[in-house]
Amino acid sequence: MPLDAGLLEILACPACHAPLDDRTADEDPELVCTGDACGLAYPVRDGIPVLLVDEARRPA
Repeated sequence: MPLDAGLLEILACPACHAPLDDRTADEDPELVCTGDACGLAYPVRDGIPVLLVDEARRPA
């Protein structure tokens, strides 16, 4: 389920404050930081973004 566009506009990466991009895969929806140095991917569980740095996936 994609996130509301209005919500996505106000969300930012908690680590570097860059905007987030909705990258919804088949089974693992996530919000990915658009910052050049950061790039953390935050999970979305039950339609709720989990914006905790400890829960984020590091870029490959």
